[in-house]
Amino acid sequence: MDEGAIGPDPEVAERATRRRFGAEYKLSLLREADACSELGEIGALLRREGLYSSCLTQWRRQREEGSLGALSPKKRGRRRAAGDPLAGRIVQLERENQLLQRRLAEAELIIQFQKKLGWQTWLE
Repeated sequence: MDEGAIGPDPEVAERATRRRFGAEYKLSLLREADACSELGEIGALLRREGLYSSCLTQWRRQREEGSLGALSPKKRGRRRAAGDPLAGRIVQLERENQLLQRRLAEAELIIQFQKKLGWQTWLE
């Protein structure tokens, strides 16, 4: 190996990323697996793609159910509630109201302090 050639990066990623497979990829892989006729061909296909046989089994089951939408990757986490379109505006106005109430309380406190200060300077 000459000095100018750079080999693969020996560093391992800090956190592994989850692989996501699109519906087209899944369907093409299922077609390719269905075309395999000789012994060991499916195993070679799975090794080449870096997949487990359970993925193939699950994707076949989903294809048989006719749930193409199930073949596409699902968004993880909680679903957002489809609520009233005005709900966001209400939350925004409530936050603004709380901010204004806090500012009013601060202003009243400052005014009371100024009154006391003014009264004290008048007495002197």
